[in-house]
Amino acid sequence: EREQLAQMYRTASAEALAAFGNGDMYVERYVERPRHIEIQIVADERGDVVHFGERECSVQRRHQKMLEESPSPALNEKLRERMGRVAVEAMKKIRYNNVGTIEFLLDERGEFFFMEMNTRIQVEHPVTEAVTGIDLLKEQIRLAAGEELGRTQKSIALRGHAIELRINAEDPVTFAPSPGLITAYHAPGGLGVRVDSVAYEQYRVLPFYDSLVAKMIVTADSRPAAIMRARRALQEYVVEGIKTNIPFHKRLLQFEPFVQGRYDTRTVERLLAEAAPAAG
Repeated sequence: EREQLAQMYRTASAEALAAFGNGDMYVERYVERPRHIEIQIVADERGDVVHFGERECSVQRRHQKMLEESPSPALNEKLRERMGRVAVEAMKKIRYNNVGTIEFLLDERGEFFFMEMNTRIQVEHPVTEAVTGIDLLKEQIRLAAGEELGRTQKSIALRGHAIELRINAEDPVTFAPSPGLITAYHAPGGLGVRVDSVAYEQYRVLPFYDSLVAKMIVTADSRPAAIMRARRALQEYVVEGIKTNIPFHKRLLQFEPFVQGRYDTRTVERLLAEAAPAAG
């Protein structure tokens, strides 16, 4: 295996040299069965920084997020505080200003490793808004205008549980894009249900852009209650004329590893593998 690794290193370095004129390489730790955890950061130009808790983003297919939730079922208060502190200290070091997200991989032993930073509002920001009660877009604009952060870490509290499901225009089995005309559209509503979407009846989903057509966010007092609310809301969601991944989300919300909160970035693969024989 050592020789195989050396050969792969040489091959990758040669490709980098040919493509970019630089064959330098760096090595990252391989994390088996990782969880994808990101920390929401808010900072002002004066150097004040706080974090707004974490988002669990491990429900993925081909490294693309499909569902996010907060708080993460994998974190206890000690680990949450530690990850948040590391993220805040990193932002202070680089004198970051405005909203941003620090993303980590978390292993089964509770060790976490920096993956990347996104210097923008994330697709899944409503999850954080739901559990903190703070409008992140308003914060982004306010801080860009030069206003002070005006918050301390102790003033940020997570209340309840929120889950966001990305509703994509794609086949729920093959995940092939499904552009076309929406002939009927009804979004769910009620207590603790939020839908961010531009879709409506007679809206045409074009094939040139991302397949995301809506984000459904549910909030409840606890994770089990949020899952139940999400199941109910999906039953109410109607999109006709195109295919969506709503049936996939219905299966996911019944999948025991997800329900128990014991999942990782490969869980969707295992769910699809279990569903494949039944589909056949």
